[in-house]
Amino acid sequence: MENKPKTDEWNATLNGDYLWSNVNFGEAVTKTMTPLTWSVIQFTLDDWIYLPGYPTVGNIGGYPYLNISIFASLFKAIGRNQQDLLEFMEGTLYMRLPNEMQIPLIPLSLKMAFSGLRNLARVQNKQRRGIKRLPDYLANNLEWFKQTRAQIEAEESKSALVTLWRNEIKPHIKDGVWTALGAATYSSDYTLKLRRELSALVGDEGANILIANLSDDTELLPSLEPIMGLAKITNGELTREFYLEQFGHRGPHEFELSVSRPVEDSQWLDQELSNFQASPVNIAALLEKQKSAFDAAEQRLIAKRPRKAKKMRRRIAESARRARLREYARSEYVRDRWLIRLFALRAAELTGLGNDIFFLRLDEILALLSGKENVEDAISSRRASFQQYKSLPPYPAIIRGRFDPVKWAADPQRRSDIYDAQVTYPTSKGAIIRGAAGSAGQVEGLVCRLDSAAEGASLQSGEILVTTLTDISWTPIFPRAAAVVTDVGAPLSHAAIVARELGIPAVVGCGDATMRLKTGDRIRVNGSAGTVTIL
Repeated sequence: MENKPKTDEWNATLNGDYLWSNVNFGEAVTKTMTPLTWSVIQFTLDDWIYLPGYPTVGNIGGYPYLNISIFASLFKAIGRNQQDLLEFMEGTLYMRLPNEMQIPLIPLSLKMAFSGLRNLARVQNKQRRGIKRLPDYLANNLEWFKQTRAQIEAEESKSALVTLWRNEIKPHIKDGVWTALGAATYSSDYTLKLRRELSALVGDEGANILIANLSDDTELLPSLEPIMGLAKITNGELTREFYLEQFGHRGPHEFELSVSRPVEDSQWLDQELSNFQASPVNIAALLEKQKSAFDAAEQRLIAKRPRKAKKMRRRIAESARRARLREYARSEYVRDRWLIRLFALRAAELTGLGNDIFFLRLDEILALLSGKENVEDAISSRRASFQQYKSLPPYPAIIRGRFDPVKWAADPQRRSDIYDAQVTYPTSKGAIIRGAAGSAGQVEGLVCRLDSAAEGASLQSGEILVTTLTDISWTPIFPRAAAVVTDVGAPLSHAAIVARELGIPAVVGCGDATMRLKTGDRIRVNGSAGTVTIL
């Protein structure tokens, strides 16, 4: 580990003393990025700039991090207080700042501050336009994908593939990312404001239950549709073809372009059905249990605040509608990213590069297709850096100052939740692990610590799932878990949303749960308080 590659080493922390967070990216980018994946993130977010010269998103050892110092500096420039910033961080950035960490600020001239505020308004306008496009995007994206995929596969010349990218794929992808971002903000801003108001009326636990009922009589929470679809195939209510079309693009590491999509494996659906039939779960019963908890919490709200209950009921239903739209938008944007992968694979066929194509940047692929660039040396050095970073454990969710991933990983006393170049914090000790309240309820049980959804068969019914983070590929595992504990996550993360919908206690964003817990440990999970107690 001490032989650090010197070429193509990504480290945005070397640019200055800033506070970085990957909480909002953690579930999207779950493994070390290849250069193509990182360049596509830069391409899609190149309009997401607030302060010229200060990239909003940086690459730290192969993972994207958000520069929180930019937002803190702009908040100070407009006279907002610390509480405003903390609420913004929780609501829009999905993160909570540990009490012990300080946010270094960027000195802003009056001109820079005004420029930043103009850019902030511009970004918000892009998100609003994205929300307006959402109905059309959801209705037409699948058909656009099919047609464009057929065009990619039919292109026989490099120049024609470049033209297809520039005229058809590029503008669609740019619009799609702002539609997905707009849908996320449209949901999170509304839900977190509602949650704060409900907490004042019925307490935090009651509020969590009331905002958890995201499915209704006619529409299921999108994250649960794949597992419900397996049950419908088994019962003859759904065709395999429809299932593959709707859900085959969703899976682990779905933002990483070098990773194949489940539907690319002809055996994938058979394996999913086999796993489901070996451990069948009654999703409907779990949803009914959660619905009963929701009804009870609603009755408590009516009894306590009868005049506000009717209005709150409408707002709760609206929050659920927005949450479903957010998930549908994400699913379609993941489909768009699959199309970028298919474009890269076709470029690889036409250039003879094979999987080495993923070690090129997007602009380099376009240049190569145009006959303008020799890239073999860059591929070799980038692959070496990628393999080294890939071998390291997941980095802290919050980083301040210069961070050397290799040096950090070699430190036996490292903390996996936070890193501060200015201060050495003691490693977490004691019997209590703290995180965010993801889903209400308390349960005691044995830990099953997993590193990937592929290990899901190891989880026995009634055990407590402990892992770094979850995405949609983990959903079939959740119904067997008595509770869920994650290192990475926030109240609107996948683990929290699905656990609440199924009535499973969850504590998310613990930072170091996977370092402190091992399979077989007995713990108590308090999803209402956001604590895990080692017994």
